[in-house]
Amino acid sequence: MSLAMKRSKNEVPSTRRFRMSYILLGLAGFYLILIFLKFPEFLESATHLSSGDGETDRGLDLFFSGEEDGEEEVKKLHLGSVNMDDYHPRILQSDANIDNDSDSSRVEPRRLNYGRIAIAILNRSRVAGNFSVFDRMAEEAWSLGLKAWEEADGYEEKEMMMNSVIEGMPESCPSSITSTGLELADGDGVMLLPCGLSAGSSVTVIATPRYAHREYVPQLAKRNRGDAFAMVSQFMFELQGLKSVVGEDPPKILHLNPRLKGDWSDRPVIEHNTCYRMQWGTAHRCDGIPSKSDEDMLVDGHLRCEKWMRNDIVDSKESKIFSWFDRFIGRAKKPELTWPFPFVEGKMFILTVRAGIDGFHITVGGRHLSSFPYRTGFTLEDATGLAVRGDVEVHSVFATSLPTSHPSFSPQRVLEFSEKWKSLPLPLNPIRVFIGILSATNHFAERMAIRKTWMQSQAIKSSYVVARFFVALNPRKELNGILKKEAAFFGDIVILPFIDRYELVVLKTLSICEFGVQNVTAAYIMKCDDDNFVRLDAVLQEIGRVPPAKPLYMGNLNLLHRPLRNGKWAVTVEEWPEDVYPPYANGPGYIISSDIAKYISSQHLNHSLRLFKMEDVSMGMWVEKYNSTNPVQYSHNWKFCQYGCTDNYFTAHYQSPRQMECMWDHLLHGRVRCCNF
Repeated sequence: MSLAMKRSKNEVPSTRRFRMSYILLGLAGFYLILIFLKFPEFLESATHLSSGDGETDRGLDLFFSGEEDGEEEVKKLHLGSVNMDDYHPRILQSDANIDNDSDSSRVEPRRLNYGRIAIAILNRSRVAGNFSVFDRMAEEAWSLGLKAWEEADGYEEKEMMMNSVIEGMPESCPSSITSTGLELADGDGVMLLPCGLSAGSSVTVIATPRYAHREYVPQLAKRNRGDAFAMVSQFMFELQGLKSVVGEDPPKILHLNPRLKGDWSDRPVIEHNTCYRMQWGTAHRCDGIPSKSDEDMLVDGHLRCEKWMRNDIVDSKESKIFSWFDRFIGRAKKPELTWPFPFVEGKMFILTVRAGIDGFHITVGGRHLSSFPYRTGFTLEDATGLAVRGDVEVHSVFATSLPTSHPSFSPQRVLEFSEKWKSLPLPLNPIRVFIGILSATNHFAERMAIRKTWMQSQAIKSSYVVARFFVALNPRKELNGILKKEAAFFGDIVILPFIDRYELVVLKTLSICEFGVQNVTAAYIMKCDDDNFVRLDAVLQEIGRVPPAKPLYMGNLNLLHRPLRNGKWAVTVEEWPEDVYPPYANGPGYIISSDIAKYISSQHLNHSLRLFKMEDVSMGMWVEKYNSTNPVQYSHNWKFCQYGCTDNYFTAHYQSPRQMECMWDHLLHGRVRCCNF
């Protein structure tokens, strides 16, 4: 008994030691986990504090790669991502986040890492430990961009030329194409016209309109404040430019829309129009009343609108009391025949659209119905697709007299590698405005049009203003390969090393601010799109009206706009929880002063900049925050046109390359005119 008691007494200390060792091991493990989680943040903070600007970039790159192989990939990418401008020294001004031993100092020439912006976003997410939807998209776009750049780096010019040759082979350009209704339905209502159309080409559709159905019409609810339902039967015949863009709504070179029930009025109407980047032109409508027969109103000798029978209009010539007697005894002038509206529910029709010299001619059942003149910016060869959709059952489609050859839709055909279109090196002296132009990889025609038009302005040729394109990468390696060649030759492209997508456009805007602060000394920074025509002399004059010492935010301003919660441009509550957007300028063209750009760049470097997928709203949010401590002059002007072009414009949005050339020609002759028609 005493022996057992002794054993139990001896076991107590050993049990305590055993439990204490577990507690110490647990504390040590927790400490190691804490160090592991906090060490990257400490490393990045130490890098920011102990390094100059150039070292900061390098620290971010090293932290992103994590190993030597990754570092080499990033260096290789950055090496190819910059243009010839980066060999020139740059002038920096002091910044709150950069060591400011002197107010202004010139640094040694170096290649800037434009990918640093995307890397910084990833670093912020990893340090914070919470990946938002935006962060995940940025990381995916960055990793895919690395792969795309490697593929583009190995893409040979012979492959580019081979693709161009294949696209232009005669075998790929049949003179006629037929399709059944089932085949058209399988293709989502679209039939390809590989080499477009030419004068004399025609497209015939045999189909039957479906019977009208009840449809909710919001316009009627607002107008009548009663029944918002109407009987609707309509269909669309469209010639589309399928090869003009990738990943966007194709331009509509001809939009033909017969409305059997009219505009909910039971009076039939046919609408003709064009559309470029979702911006519709002025509609040309036929409602049964013949158009003027003046020479300048005719299209290849045809009326723009023919007459058809209308129940609400009685022909005065035929309503005379003696008209029956005139017909009985005979008269020299033949009676004018008036046909009914050619489209009837449940009855088959044969519709033919023929490309003439000056416009399209529409016939139904062999009778001329209407003509629609060609509009500036749209050409027959771009009409590479036919779409028939709506309340109609298509039986068959025939396209005849098609061109049997085409030069090629390759970007090589669009780009003009001429010395006169090359950009000037970045100037070392201060400039008035730096213009950053957002562009997509495959927008070769848009960039070429800008080089040949408003980038030839005297202000740019004299280096008073500098303009550069900001372009991300594309999943298609051949496009990236051609982009590299384009950037190397013209010297006006900043390639951002991530895969392009709408939600990441805000990264391009950040890059413009960073470039405008670090690579040039500009008083103002302008952001615009590659379908925006800029009347530079008018913009400079408008900027000159503002006191130079005051921060400026100029454009077509929006107040109290609310986020759309459904539809194509829907914004979720998680993305934007507030009910109203801050005041912001429309994205196609706006201007900020350099102090605002410096603030944005420094805030982003400090990981305190909120990012939102709509870049124009993001800019308004950043300016609003800056305005809380530094009063900003908000300057609004409708002449920064958001939708198309208006008289005396400063900038004109949704302009096709051919429209830009037309507008530039007007400016060269001293005229400020739009080319919408």
